[in-house]
Amino acid sequence: MEKRLHVYYSGMVQGVGFRFTAERVAVALGLLGWVKNLSDGRVEVVCEGEESRLIEFLNKMKNGPLKHYITDTQVKWQEATGEFEDFTIRFY
Repeated sequence: MEKRLHVYYSGMVQGVGFRFTAERVAVALGLLGWVKNLSDGRVEVVCEGEESRLIEFLNKMKNGPLKHYITDTQVKWQEATGEFEDFTIRFY
C-alpha cells in the first residue's frame, strides 16, 4: 500500500551531506518525493512509496553514517497523493 512519509530531522543535519544521503537512500528504495534544508537548521523530507520501503528509509537514515548528527526526528504518516515522478533535492 502506498503511503506518504513527512519527516523533519533536527540536529547538525546541514552541511554534512544529509540531503544527498537521503536522496541516495530514497532513490535506491524506489521512493518518490523530495528533501530540502530549512532556514531553522532542520532538514525536511517528503516521500511516497510502499510502506515497508518508507520504514526502511527511516531505519537507514536513523542507523546510517550520519546518525550521530540527528538529535530529533519528527515523523508524520499520510495518504499518498501520487504527485511525484522522482526524488529530488530542493534548493529553495
